[in-house]
Amino acid sequence: MSMTASQRPNRDWLWLILAIVLVGGITIPLWQIANPAESSAEYWKKWTPARVAKLLLGPEQIGCYLCFVWAGLMLLNRYREVLRQRQAFDLHLLPTEQGSRILPEDARPLSRKLDSATGQRPFILGKMIQMALTKFAISRKAPDVGEVVRNQAEVEQGRLVTSMGMISYLTWAIPAIGFLGTVRGLAGGLSNFRNVNPADREANRKLMESVTDQLGIAFDCTFVALALSVVLMYFLHLVQKAEEMLIIDCQQYCQEHLLLRLYDPQPEVAEAMNV
Repeated sequence: MSMTASQRPNRDWLWLILAIVLVGGITIPLWQIANPAESSAEYWKKWTPARVAKLLLGPEQIGCYLCFVWAGLMLLNRYREVLRQRQAFDLHLLPTEQGSRILPEDARPLSRKLDSATGQRPFILGKMIQMALTKFAISRKAPDVGEVVRNQAEVEQGRLVTSMGMISYLTWAIPAIGFLGTVRGLAGGLSNFRNVNPADREANRKLMESVTDQLGIAFDCTFVALALSVVLMYFLHLVQKAEEMLIIDCQQYCQEHLLLRLYDPQPEVAEAMNV
């Protein structure tokens, strides 16, 4: 892909590393000062295998895992499609030699060459160039071709956004399922208070243990759901960014190798005759 970027490349990962170094360098010493080693050890002793299993396993948690994996597989497939679409930039769909021009008479031969290069495989870039060449062969006007490229880019962008609907739904469904578990746990814990018997201390002790377990279910579901949602939203952002950059790069490719090379000598001939 022989395109020159119009701005410096983003270095998000470098800023992430710098943020980790700064935040870690400040908070870790403060954490060690506020929490001695003995209290930290006691804290980690509470996380027994049974406690971890109770945190990670449950009907709501399993529902969250299902939505997370389902959405993750769809995102992976979309990212693979972006990589496949980018293969079109290496197929030499248009002449890239310095100083080359595209006449209206060249539009249809280039269109047939494009079909041969893509092998009838669906490429966003190929579709955009195909429609632009067809328009140039008919209208012989470069501004009309530019309008076709812009319209097709908007159509492809709209298609990508619309097809992301199910993934967006699953992304928001995960915390919703977690909140269902929260409501279930709170409702179960509060309902047990109806069985309070001030005269029976043993029964009250068991009752408080049951209420604590129910509250644990409530907060465990919320924690797992929100954690999965944050991770999934990050991958959703990455895929959306990759798709948007694909459309932008297709427009830039058409701008450099198609729109700027269109040439129709007829207007010059007509102007010379009028003179």
